[in-house]
Amino acid sequence: MTAEPARRRYDSLRRTAQAQQTSAEIARAARELFLAKGWAATTVRDVAHAAGVSVPTVYAAYGNKAGLTRALADAADLSADLPLLLADLEAAPDPRRQLAAMAAYDRRLFERAGDVIVLLREAGRTEPELAEVYRDGRRRGDDAHRQVLSAWPQGSLRHGIDVPTAVDIYAAICNIDVYLDLTVERGWPPQRVAKWWAAVLTRELLRER
Repeated sequence: MTAEPARRRYDSLRRTAQAQQTSAEIARAARELFLAKGWAATTVRDVAHAAGVSVPTVYAAYGNKAGLTRALADAADLSADLPLLLADLEAAPDPRRQLAAMAAYDRRLFERAGDVIVLLREAGRTEPELAEVYRDGRRRGDDAHRQVLSAWPQGSLRHGIDVPTAVDIYAAICNIDVYLDLTVERGWPPQRVAKWWAAVLTRELLRER
């Protein structure tokens, strides 16, 4: 077999890898520009220039600027290492340990992508499409918490607290504003925030043993 047919065999895989690399470069450039200039002041042409690609390439990858921001939101979720959370949940069926695993995931999310979350929320005040991206991220978080809490044995939650209420309490405790206040304003290390979250969630949500 010659080298040329073997090379052609992997052309599809090579194109996929190149496309993923291009998308990653576009998302990286968009994140830097959105944070530096703001959403409204950043154009698709700016993003294309910073990423070293053509404007049609950006549109082909994400459709429009709102689509690009949705890709950034997805990347923010990935940065928190969802596979690690899933592994922790599967390895620790005890509700207390699962609350600690979820708090650790949220800490990673806010530590690695808090700037994107804040950008989406603030820009969403004037851009309805971005507001929907932000709300969708919140809904995904609530859905994930609901799935975990619903799988616990009956009687795990404190008396008078059902799953929807528990999801609301979780959201009130573990959120970007609390994280930023403790880490930026009060100098807490991120790990301390996650540990405190786990303790508070255990106290507020779980029935005493």
